[in-house]
Amino acid sequence: MATTNDIKNGTVLKLEGQLWNIIEFQHVKPGKGGAFVRTKMRNVMSGKVVDKTFNAGLKIETATVDRRDYQYLYQDGADFVFMDTSDYDQITVSGATVGNATNFMLENQLVNIAIHEGTPLYIELPPSVVLEITYTEPGLQGDRSSAGTKPATLETGYEIQVPLFVENNTKVKVDTRDGSYLGRVSE
Repeated sequence: MATTNDIKNGTVLKLEGQLWNIIEFQHVKPGKGGAFVRTKMRNVMSGKVVDKTFNAGLKIETATVDRRDYQYLYQDGADFVFMDTSDYDQITVSGATVGNATNFMLENQLVNIAIHEGTPLYIELPPSVVLEITYTEPGLQGDRSSAGTKPATLETGYEIQVPLFVENNTKVKVDTRDGSYLGRVSE
């Protein structure tokens, strides 16, 4: 058992039989009344995000979550196969658990997988990844109807918006949280 004072980003709580991952938290001490902790939590299984407020010092149950580095090997139907980089054990993770991470994962890429009691809960990618653009239309000089951006398809098949000057076979840095273009990468 822990208290609300132990809450940090990434902490996994067990509330009402479900696991919740803390996305954001804020300790609040108003001038009048008792202190409290305001949190934004994501349900580990469903992905639902909720805001919840706890009184300061309240006892909460934390879940033991093991986070390890894994290497993405290949996709097997709807499932994905990863290898533990420390002991070379392979695990299979369902496509539902992998979620949107498939848009930014290439074979042999390192990811962090959170596991609770032998069950993979979610996959954490690095904040940004470098991917190659496989197809994009040539940008027309002077075309500002789309705020100076155009669609581009990445090597994973995911489509993002890039500036007009970006061409095919260009390596770009992409934010894995929202899929936004962060810049070109020189070789």
